[in-house]
Amino acid sequence: MPVIKWETRVLLVHYLEQGLPKAVIARQLGLDRRTIHRWIAAGQLDVEVETGLLPTPVRSSSRSSKLEPYKAIIRQRLQDFPEMPATRLFEEARAAGYEGSYTLVKEFARSIRPPVEPEPPNRFETPPAHQAQIDFAEVRFPWGKRYALLVVLGYSRHMHVQFSARQDMRALFSGLEAAFHVFGGVPRELLFDQMASVITRDLRDQGEHLVENAEFLRFAHHWGFRIRACRPYRARTKGKVERSVRYLRESFLYGREFLGDADLAEQLEGWLARVANVRIHGTTGERPLERFLRDERHLLLPLASRAYRSLILLPQAPAPAAVRSVPRVEVERRSLGTYAAIAAGGL
Repeated sequence: MPVIKWETRVLLVHYLEQGLPKAVIARQLGLDRRTIHRWIAAGQLDVEVETGLLPTPVRSSSRSSKLEPYKAIIRQRLQDFPEMPATRLFEEARAAGYEGSYTLVKEFARSIRPPVEPEPPNRFETPPAHQAQIDFAEVRFPWGKRYALLVVLGYSRHMHVQFSARQDMRALFSGLEAAFHVFGGVPRELLFDQMASVITRDLRDQGEHLVENAEFLRFAHHWGFRIRACRPYRARTKGKVERSVRYLRESFLYGREFLGDADLAEQLEGWLARVANVRIHGTTGERPLERFLRDERHLLLPLASRAYRSLILLPQAPAPAAVRSVPRVEVERRSLGTYAAIAAGGL
């Protein structure tokens, strides 16, 4: 039986841990499903990369010794970031010089990681282009507090994220318009929680109506979407964006350093393009971007011809132009008599 390549084995173990069906994994890795079953039955997922041999009790101590110098790194990372995934720990251990197996790192991390209460599954699904779920997440950085606005398309899970210094209506308008342009269109409805910029009063549990913020209602009419709001204390209705907030914290924010807002935006753009929107989603079994491009983008409502012009928000003042400093020129000072002599041709 051929030995599995290191990259294939790591991805295969990762997908199996996520609970993806073996048929989906086989499709993603370009393998035959029966091959995956044979590898699992033969214990090939525990084969050592360097030797291609199955681990035995005799070699167990040597396998443990390979990880020993790096256990302090893993302990410290889990102490600082308790939910950091084993795949990330494995990458960091390899960057530090570790040459052992992923399985050894995974088992050690599992033995020292504090238990995490599993989140209940959410099976509420919507058709393509029908709904996007919206939420803010507060994040503290060394230079101040920032708010991430997450916009997640309910069908494909394709998402857009934008950080701002405030959690207000201006940030909401800016983030939503940016998301619409990234998506190339507008979903038919947007689902919010009891956000003050969107909902002013919700008395539906008392048999009355939902009252939307008048300014946001004008914004929704401009872009053509309907407003939907979770009932009070029922935020699980928008479980897709809630889980995306957690994913943003674990996969993007955990363990990274940022130099400021510009660096944060640049790293975020790369993470969305290379990780978040191209990963295999645990519920759909597909990459969000591929699912979006195939089934959803062409069904979105068309973009408005211009940005919304608010009736109550004053236009933001442009940033002050940089003042160019003029170098000081030293001028030689002379007496009036000297200048008179120069004029008379005496000098």
